[in-house]
Amino acid sequence: MIPASFGWRSGTLSGARRLTPSARSLTFRVPGWPGNEAGQHVDVRLTAPDGYRAVRSYSMASVGDGDEVELAVARLPDGEVSPFLVDELELGDRVELRGPLGGFFVWRSGQAQCTQLIAGGSGVVPLVAMVRAHAAADDRAPMQLLYSLRTPADAFYADELGGFTATVPTTWHYTRTPPPGGDRPAGRLTEHDLREQTLPVENEPLIYVCGPTGFVEAVSHQLVSLGHAAASVRTERFGGV
Repeated sequence: MIPASFGWRSGTLSGARRLTPSARSLTFRVPGWPGNEAGQHVDVRLTAPDGYRAVRSYSMASVGDGDEVELAVARLPDGEVSPFLVDELELGDRVELRGPLGGFFVWRSGQAQCTQLIAGGSGVVPLVAMVRAHAAADDRAPMQLLYSLRTPADAFYADELGGFTATVPTTWHYTRTPPPGGDRPAGRLTEHDLREQTLPVENEPLIYVCGPTGFVEAVSHQLVSLGHAAASVRTERFGGV
């Protein structure tokens, strides 16, 4: 287990790329960063010229040792922090980071149970870290991902997830506009969808669910209704601006 660090560190933006029209991957070089486990998050602090400070928490897509931290941030229309990170932060700019944080919503190689990942929108970010960790460890325990999002254009890390198909199959579920020729109509995830598109109850999977609060609450309730033990369903809600 990587211990949490509660001091602030300076991080310099060393890499950035668009994930979607409204989201961006940001990689910071953070001297002294202790590394992090798959599923952990970090606090980001911005300080304005007048001294005003804003702090937001973001899940990390990066995992393991090294001094680089990768975040994936979606712009919120009325946001205070996310629009700056997505649209204005430039290579070489600095922010402050504190972490790694969180020890419950974490996947570790060697867990005996098979793993079901369920993401809503940008909630896929910590699950991407889990997929990466699973691949890096060459872990043989079954893992699969169900990714619910509005349209194909809203997908984070689509190409990378496609590259893991052989070891971590991904099922794509669209709530508004499916791709041409798709065999599933658009709509919210239902209990029937979860029964058909996730690991069965008898496999006793450990399940990680991440996304907006309403999504997480609905999915976790449906999973328990299907017969999964509540203790086997780990949840992470995201929010903030």
